[in-house]
Amino acid sequence: MKKITISLIVLLGFFWFILGNPPAAPAKKAEAPDPVTAPAAPAQENPPVDSDTWSIPQFLTSIPPSHREGHTGVWTDTEVIIWGGELGDRSLNTGARYDPVTNTWQEVTPNEAPSPRTGHTAVWTGTEMIVWGGRDGSAFRNDGGRYNPATDAWQKISPEGSPSPRSDHSAVWTGYEMIVWGGGDNKSFFGNGARYDPVADSWQEVSSANAPTGRRSCPAVWTGKEMIIWGGFDGSCTNNGGRYDPTANAWAKTTANGAPPPICYHTAVWTGSEMIVWGGENFSTYYNMGSRYNPADDSWQSTSVAGAPAKRSGHTAVWTGTEMIVWGGQDSTSHLNTGGRYSPAANTWQAIPVSESLARRTGHTAVWTGSEMMIWGGKDGSSYLNTGGRYNPATNSWQSASVAGAPSEREGFTSVWTGSELIVWGGFFGNYYYSTGGRYDPSTITWQWTSNKWPPAKRANHSAVWTGSEMIVWGGNNIAAYFNDGGIYNPVDNAWHPISTAGAPAKRSNHTAVWTGKEMIVWGGTDGNAVFNTGARYNPATDAWQAVSPAGAPAKRSDHAAVWTGKEMIVWGGKDKNLCLDSGGRYNPATNTWQAVSPAGAPAKRSDHTAVWTGKEMIIWGGGDENGLSAGGGRYHPSTNSWKITAAAGAPEPRRKHSAVWTGAEMIVWGGYRPEGKSRKLLSTGGKYRPESDAWQETSTIIAPVGRAGHAAAWTGSKMIIWGPSPNNGGIYTP
Repeated sequence: MKKITISLIVLLGFFWFILGNPPAAPAKKAEAPDPVTAPAAPAQENPPVDSDTWSIPQFLTSIPPSHREGHTGVWTDTEVIIWGGELGDRSLNTGARYDPVTNTWQEVTPNEAPSPRTGHTAVWTGTEMIVWGGRDGSAFRNDGGRYNPATDAWQKISPEGSPSPRSDHSAVWTGYEMIVWGGGDNKSFFGNGARYDPVADSWQEVSSANAPTGRRSCPAVWTGKEMIIWGGFDGSCTNNGGRYDPTANAWAKTTANGAPPPICYHTAVWTGSEMIVWGGENFSTYYNMGSRYNPADDSWQSTSVAGAPAKRSGHTAVWTGTEMIVWGGQDSTSHLNTGGRYSPAANTWQAIPVSESLARRTGHTAVWTGSEMMIWGGKDGSSYLNTGGRYNPATNSWQSASVAGAPSEREGFTSVWTGSELIVWGGFFGNYYYSTGGRYDPSTITWQWTSNKWPPAKRANHSAVWTGSEMIVWGGNNIAAYFNDGGIYNPVDNAWHPISTAGAPAKRSNHTAVWTGKEMIVWGGTDGNAVFNTGARYNPATDAWQAVSPAGAPAKRSDHAAVWTGKEMIVWGGKDKNLCLDSGGRYNPATNTWQAVSPAGAPAKRSDHTAVWTGKEMIIWGGGDENGLSAGGGRYHPSTNSWKITAAAGAPEPRRKHSAVWTGAEMIVWGGYRPEGKSRKLLSTGGKYRPESDAWQETSTIIAPVGRAGHAAAWTGSKMIIWGPSPNNGGIYTP
């Protein structure tokens, strides 16, 4: 059923895109791509009202791929396909296709994709991209998949006869076979490989007789009849190699006479008659020299160093038909955004201009499209990138690749609804934290990135409120620190402004925040050691904080829920470290006083639950305690200080980290997860609860987004938008 659901999502998203988005003219300035407008509805006298339905707008999907390095890129003759890689400590099995004519991205289906990995290889066969090998943390792979962009579908490849699990190996496409060779795992460097025939879905061993010594990170080229490998790392950098003839299944050594010194992390391109190797390093000694190897007479010839780019390794290189273009990489002190063009006919270098909009990087990919070099992704210091650019040697100029689309997949982010847009910001993926975000406009079906100029520091598990004109974010944590600062984001001028820390509460995350109409009240939370029952009120008009009275406050807690009633903040549930709670309190900022929430008839203790305010009641639902999931929920009426348990009949199955919105008449809960042994089952189901009748109704599952937890949800006035966290797509539900 899951496969059918995902296929329907892809199919309907495709038709939505085709009907509403005819091919666009080439972008004039990719930094500010033109918005994509929603398809116009046909004129009707009485337009039908669709209810209990999901839609999957194209621009709620992953465009472009999320930040990453160590991914692969191939050119299909019309598109660049990016796939895999890693972000922080997490490997990826997602990707996207970039069309340089329209300057747009399209998500690669995750359905049946190979498992997450980096250090893998990818080749283009003429109709399919084949990925193989790689690693996910300490787990090495000897499997892969074939991706067909015409059908947006993956097909597994046979593991029978494949080489042993490995990463950082070499791979070439011969015209009918993929040859993989070398690489390593945590224990060994490999000097073996195999040839994969996609027509027969079968492997044939590559002879190891006379083969070079085992090594990894060794570039390979295909000459039309031989695979040449040279250099690489076998415990130390090498300066030898070999030529493999698949017809004879035999190796011949490359001469050492005139060869470059031992190097690693260099590049190699095939010109049609020679292999050019350039750059690289040998244990912190960096090079900007190269050499040309001619297999016809087994000889080397040095390339000119006059005018060559600065010394580097981890760069990329492409062959244009007449020149080799190198770009990016790193030296002993920094990452680079420079490069050069080398003409073997003249044995000369020409510098290429620096793109002011293109960050320095290594770990990126580069492909030659036939007229341009496109680079994408990589890492600049500790910052992972999902940006790129296209260099045209004919005009000696750069154009940025579109970054229009949803923010990268992430957890622990915040979201607010402005009345016209959904804004998401911050969060983390693996051990990488974000200070970026995006704004989704459902009327135009477009995303716009939030400004990256002076945002708050990277963080997750913070709070965010909408004031009516601005989003205020506060607190949170990243891998190194907790915060008691934040920022104010104004979407009109797409600008951030800092907020005062004078009088702010202590550093914390997993707290709550509500907006009163003139103040943000933050309360509770944890700094990883202590749990708090303190808080403060922030007035953006005066940029000032005022402490919330601790007298009569509820017990300390984090991961609780809070709502604003119009005159009080009600907090309930949560946990004190590992002990969940079934208590709460009501805070009145006018009097700076607390009143206890009655425990009589309250739901069972819990955290990771949701809460909505109906106008007269707070409804809490779902979540769990230290022993498992908590069933059902309850309605708290502050005027009588009393509880009523919500109906169990027809309610969705118990869950954590789901979402809930109030429509004006109903509470809609959706998504979340339920524990399954040591893992968790992500849910794509939900329910609508009407307090007037104390009754539940199931939400449709037809083309609903794939299951997820910790996502964003917003009520627009007529529809519910959900987005993220992983994958970074979503859907719109009309109840």
